[in-house]
Amino acid sequence: MRLESRFRWLPTPFRSALLFCVWLLLNNSASPGNLLLATFFAITIPWITFPFREPQPLIVRPGLALKQLLIVLYDIITANIQVALLILGPTRNLRPGFIKVPLDLSHDVPITILASTVSLTPGTVSAEVYPIPESLAVGEKMTQRFLLIHVLDLADEQTLIKTIKQRYEAPLKEIFQC
Repeated sequence: MRLESRFRWLPTPFRSALLFCVWLLLNNSASPGNLLLATFFAITIPWITFPFREPQPLIVRPGLALKQLLIVLYDIITANIQVALLILGPTRNLRPGFIKVPLDLSHDVPITILASTVSLTPGTVSAEVYPIPESLAVGEKMTQRFLLIHVLDLADEQTLIKTIKQRYEAPLKEIFQC
């Protein structure tokens, strides 16, 4: 049973806590009226919208998720420096290109996090995930999915694919157990 579906009156407790905090932060006040409204919204909004949500994998290894966040932040900082050096140097040295990274992930949330991570790292942009499940014919088996990435300076395609799979995709598989 999913953790979020255990509570009938509070179907998504983490989302409720986030809504509660965001409401108070947006109003910059912890007055009784704002506390009451924050509680009302934190309970009502997830309760109303829960039937429309598709089941998604939960974070099983939060410690690893925190470690991965720190790795991504480090990669963003170092990639900023590398891209700045590339841009300030002669543009004829740039080797832009597209690569297809085969995905082992199967759920949409981890794939979205992977694509966002790649796009947040300067010098790379996620362009598309394909094939899109909706584009397949009814009853057709899902084939291998790929993440199409544009790279500002593509030195070695296989090395970059291996790096993305080991540095970003493998930890996401562990974090979400998928």
